[in-house]
This record gives sequence, structure tokens and C-alpha cells, in this order.
Amino acid sequence: MFFERPDSGQRAVLVHIRFTQLDEREEIAEFDDLVRSANVDRLALLTGRREKPHPRWFVGTGKLEELRALLAQHRADLVVFDHELSPAQQRNVETELKCRVVTRTELILYIFAERARTHEGQLQVELAQLRHAETRLVHGWTHLDRQKGGIGLKGAGEKQIELDKRLLGERVRTIEKRLDKVRKQREQGRRARERAAVATVALVGYTNAGKSTLFNALTSARVLAEDRLFATLDPTLRKLELNGLGDVVLADTVGFIRHLPHSLVEAFKATLEEVARADLLVHVVDASMNANDERVAQVHAVLAEIGADRQPLLTVYNKIDLVNEAPRIERENGEPTEVWLSARRGDGIDLLCEAIAERLGADTPPTRVRLAASEGKTRSWLYGIGAVLDERSSDDGCIELIVRLKADALARLTALPGVLLPGSKGVHRISPSPGA
Repeated sequence: MFFERPDSGQRAVLVHIRFTQLDEREEIAEFDDLVRSANVDRLALLTGRREKPHPRWFVGTGKLEELRALLAQHRADLVVFDHELSPAQQRNVETELKCRVVTRTELILYIFAERARTHEGQLQVELAQLRHAETRLVHGWTHLDRQKGGIGLKGAGEKQIELDKRLLGERVRTIEKRLDKVRKQREQGRRARERAAVATVALVGYTNAGKSTLFNALTSARVLAEDRLFATLDPTLRKLELNGLGDVVLADTVGFIRHLPHSLVEAFKATLEEVARADLLVHVVDASMNANDERVAQVHAVLAEIGADRQPLLTVYNKIDLVNEAPRIERENGEPTEVWLSARRGDGIDLLCEAIAERLGADTPPTRVRLAASEGKTRSWLYGIGAVLDERSSDDGCIELIVRLKADALARLTALPGVLLPGSKGVHRISPSPGA
């Protein structure tokens, strides 16, 4: 809304210039997936190699002429770059070609805007779009003459660009206030889960790695799972029951991608806090992809940006049905570090549940407690958070429980009246169970 630019269409010529030694086939395949996810018709692809971008047009003059010829040949009305152009470069190419030019960041923002369903998601996408637009205002207008003044229409008034900056800034502040309320609501939910000693497990990974399919397989949810990029945008939380550990909260999150726009990471921080505060991250990797090292590095880079790079992590290699691998758990020093499975076929899902329970319960050995017969409320609380592994009644009417609790819940339990050591009375202590 702040730009005088050529009209846009859906018939596009794509531009991919190679600057690195990375596998170009994987980069182009991902670019094609992005374009397909945006419902844009790919008519032609222009590729090339350069040491560095041209300062004026990003591509060289020769490639610019090739691009002009392809537009005429295919009667295309849109050029999509697999790169981030400067505002000046984008404006110059549009002026030369007389058609709309879209950068990689704008393409991703468009896909996010199309996929956002919740009010929170829509606010986050709009915030990212506005922050991106802020960097392009200075090159967006050709009529930067001053507007008429206020009373009596005298005086120089504001320049159009100054007016737009002010309006845009006001809208950004309004959205930030609304998202701040969402952030506080999420924080209240997290505190409630912490008080109830309910662990949170977050699925993270590169886009289209199969996180939503795995989420559905684990929780019997009906989250949209499609073979296209960013099929999941709005975060979803569901309860997952694990043997020997009780209930945990499983979070499905937005997928990451190469060169994920910083404005999106900033805008989605309220959502990504679920990742940064999770007790365990499950990193879902597409086992059928050749460029996994680069994709894993991209995921770790985003995790570091949101402050989640030190969280406990379990790697899941999904889609093993495409590479003829067997379901299995791989360990280091006895601890599960990798799980190989197929979320689509359900092979290895039980192994993942076992590995998650083991990782979450690694620092919480089973503990034996005795409750006075009158402490039904404490017993109910322990069952409510899924901490009880075994129960038996003693001859003196007390209840003996084997429980598994996180450190904070264990501390809360010791402070409750009626928690007894076997053979003592009124002592607020607990003892480790045999073999713990």
C-alpha cells in the first residue's frame, strides 16, 4: 500500500544466481517449492553465476537482457528472485523491465500471509510485512513532494514518505501491543504447566520435513499436513501420554528455511518462545534429502537466534520409507540421541515415545513416598500430572506411591503435609525407591 509499482500477476520468470559452492540443484528445487507453495506459475528459469551482485540490477546487463527476452517470449508479468535485493536494485529492475519484481523474502511473507489462520498468526505476519516495508519506503514513492498543510491549506506540510512512515510506525506499535498481550497469555499458560510439572516437547525442523505428520501420528490430531512448504504456520499444542512419565505437552511449530527473513523470526518470537522454553526439542530431519547437513545447520542457526540452542535435543530422521532404513534408536553413552522412523506409515512411533520418555525422565529417577490416608488431595494432584508409576496400600492405612517428578514438583511435594517416610510420622521427607 506504500508503493507505486507495476501490477503483479501469477505468470512468472524465476531468477537464481549462484554465489556459493552449495549444491545448486537443491537450492533450485527448494526455490521451485516456494514458488509452487505461493500458487505462482513457473514459466521459465534464468540461472547464472557471479562473484557478487551487480550494484545496480543485482544481475549483470547481459542477464537483464535475457530476462527481458524471457518475459516477452512467455508473456510473463512477474519476476521472482531467489535472493534478497536491495530496495534500489528492486526498483531499478522494475523500472527497466516494466513488471513487478518479487524477492525471496517477499515470496515467503506472501506464503505466510496466505497460511495464517489464527488472529495471532495474522498479526505476526502483518508485523513482519510492515517491518520489511519500512526498509523500502524511501524507494517506493516517486512523488515525494510535500503535501498541503493543515488549517487553511497553507504551509509546507508533510512529505508523503514522512506521512507513510508515521502511519506505518503507528500500525507497528499497535500490533506489537496486541502481540505483547498474546505473549503474556502464553507465559501464564507456561507457568501453569510448570506448576503442574507438565513437561513441554517442541517439534522443530526444516520446512516440509514431516513435523505435522509426526505430530498427528503422536497425538491423533488433525493438523494440516501437506507436501508443500510452510503447510503449518500457526502453533498447535496437544497432550501426549508417555508410559512411565505421564502427560506431556507436544508443540508443533512453524518450519525453518534457508535465509529465513529476520523480520519473520522477530515477528514470530511470541510463538517461538514455546521452542526456547521447551524441556526437550525434537529436531525432525527429512532422511530422504541429500542436503541435510546444510538444512540441519540452518535449523541450528535459527535456534541460536531465538535462544534455544542450549535446549536438550533429540534428532528424528523421518521418511525412512523412502530410503529403505529400519526403525531404530541410536544412543550415545546409553542416552537416546537419534530415532529413525516413518511418520506417514507409523513405523517407529513407539520408539520415539520411548526415547522422549527416557530423555525427559533421565534426571528424574522414580521416588517412593508415603501419604497419610487423609491426603487424598495430594494423591489426586500426583495422578493429575501423570507422576504415579505404582500404588499400594499399607497395613496402617497409608498410601505408598512410586512417582517420577521433575525437581520443582519434587520440591513442592516435600513441602506438603502428610508426606511421610516409611516407619516415621509427620516427617516431610521422601526416600528414593529401590533401584532408582
